[in-house]
Amino acid sequence: MAEIVNLRAARKRKAKAEKEKQADENRLLFGRTKTEKQKIEAEKALQMRRLDGHLRNESEET
Repeated sequence: MAEIVNLRAARKRKAKAEKEKQADENRLLFGRTKTEKQKIEAEKALQMRRLDGHLRNESEET
């Protein structure tokens, strides 16, 4: 005799496996380590300080 399979549960298992596969791919493509995130934040802060250093003050012009 054949094994009885609940199709609804089988579809849910398949969907869950596909979502997990997609999550693994996204982790590889978009994931960054803590060190990489800190480096990017430090570079961004340095760029903002440099930009602020080039701003002109209104009080110096008058």
